[in-house]
Amino acid sequence: MREVYDEMERALREGEPLVLATVAASRGSTPRKPGAKMAVRPDGSICGTIGGGCGEAEVWQAAMDTMRDGLPRLVTVDLTEDVEGDDKICGGVMNVFVERLATLEPRT
Repeated sequence: MREVYDEMERALREGEPLVLATVAASRGSTPRKPGAKMAVRPDGSICGTIGGGCGEAEVWQAAMDTMRDGLPRLVTVDLTEDVEGDDKICGGVMNVFVERLATLEPRT
């Protein structure tokens, strides 16, 4: 998780927008537990992980929406649904808080 904190520090220092997704709660079997973080850059690339697969893709899409409009979101990732072609193999549920980090004003 150190790389996520380093990325946050870099983005804030350089005044670059960054969206942070944090697993706020989980129940049942999930790939990551509360506190896991993923940073999403303006170009859509990520740093860190909240578990991969279609659940992470769902959160990534919410993060890109937050990057555009600045609104925080709480995303419920339901890994219990068995849909053909999905890789929801864990069987639990995660609540992921998605927020855009404010950029720092240059120091004078």
